[in-house]
Amino acid sequence: MDMNNAKINTLLIHGASEKNNSKKALNSPIYMTSTFTFDSIDDVEKVMSFESDDYVYTRGNNPTLRLFENRMAVLEGGKGAVAFASGMAAISSVLFSLLSPKDNIVINKTIYGSTYTVATKLLPKYNIDYKCIDLSNEENLNNLENLIDENTKVIYFETPCNPTLAIIDIKKVVKIAHKHNIKVVVDNTFASPYLQRPLTQGADIVVHSATKYICGHGDVVAGVAISKDNDYIMKLKFDYMCEFGGVLSPFNAWLLLRGLKTLSVRMREHQKNAMILAEYLEEHPKVKKVYYPGLLSFSGHNLAKEQMDGFGGVLSFELNGSLTDAKKVVDNVKLLKLAVSLGDCESLIELPSAMTHRGYDSEKLKEFGMSESLIRISVGIEDISDIINDLDISLSMI
Repeated sequence: MDMNNAKINTLLIHGASEKNNSKKALNSPIYMTSTFTFDSIDDVEKVMSFESDDYVYTRGNNPTLRLFENRMAVLEGGKGAVAFASGMAAISSVLFSLLSPKDNIVINKTIYGSTYTVATKLLPKYNIDYKCIDLSNEENLNNLENLIDENTKVIYFETPCNPTLAIIDIKKVVKIAHKHNIKVVVDNTFASPYLQRPLTQGADIVVHSATKYICGHGDVVAGVAISKDNDYIMKLKFDYMCEFGGVLSPFNAWLLLRGLKTLSVRMREHQKNAMILAEYLEEHPKVKKVYYPGLLSFSGHNLAKEQMDGFGGVLSFELNGSLTDAKKVVDNVKLLKLAVSLGDCESLIELPSAMTHRGYDSEKLKEFGMSESLIRISVGIEDISDIINDLDISLSMI
């Protein structure tokens, strides 16, 4: 079969696969080795000069890592990928690879707390400035060109955003950015390549916290970056990943390959449950507002419908109550687990202001459209009636 014509459900399992050993194993083996041997100095020269696809040292490459990277490239519509030891290793390495002193980066106002810290506190230490804008606001997006200047080299955003689920028009940002030779980097963690592929919409680089939906089982910390520019991928791998040292373990790469096999069935169940839960919360008398792209009332619904193949498994909501009430809700659930992260089979609940977005002070939260009492749920694949019952009991206690 020509895998170039295969659909995503097939590519999740078979994408970029090669015959990997003489034992005809169904699953690719884990190459759990730090070092690879050579037959001769001539052999060394061929590998070191990239005339050969053989391996030297796992920090540079490894067969298990390569299979994961190649599969992610296929799934995202890229030419190559680089695996990292965490999502933040991927994000920070990509940003350092694209930015130099005196450059500046435009970031969306609502992003993951650690990414915000890198952009607003770490990069300025290296004389790299940042500018913040709400890219989900159409008027702001139309005025984006007024914000950028000759030193703007990167526009970075998540869509859907964490934790407000705001949707950003990828194609519109790309059109403006590329007019000024600016790179567009999109964090696709919330959607996964099953629901959205930013490279096919013109983005230059896609990053993931592979810890989340790609793994899906809460037992791996990993990241990955994908691009259509293979020269850039080589630069990112050997000039940044290798030198910063954020290499992914081959065992974790194998677990990610295993997780990808069930991504389609998990995402379908995640988003089916999320839609039902969002509709339930929208009608609940103690809930003021629900943030979920699948709801007709959600401001980004039509754009999400246009650029995504589904609405995902994460939602947030505001109570008709105080921060104390929000704390009671997350403290009193039993089935839902109070935890950071998302994308696991288990339903996870959190208070972003106290957990994933602690990097935002109260004024910034307000400025960026979030409140201290916003609750985020990563909806799992349990029976939805049990999830709703658990939340219903907790909400009845406030």
